[in-house]
Amino acid sequence: MEPIIVISIISGFILLLLFSGGSFKPARFIGQAAIKLIIGALFLFFLNAAGSRYDIHVPINFATSAISGILGVPGLLALVAIQKWVI
Repeated sequence: MEPIIVISIISGFILLLLFSGGSFKPARFIGQAAIKLIIGALFLFFLNAAGSRYDIHVPINFATSAISGILGVPGLLALVAIQKWVI
């Protein structure tokens, strides 16, 4: 699928949630999960940008974005530790 289509669908879903208020729980849960995934991907992007100097690179995919988005900074540090010492 084209990236512009995916971005349009996500933007439309976010606008729908903003206008409807997310009054039912499944939509609110899906919206919060999507926001956490996006935040996790941003965490990983900034880590990779800043960590290039120290040879730190954690791939950005669904699993790593979910871990860093849900667990936050401790999850991000755990991913770095796994990347450095296990792999």
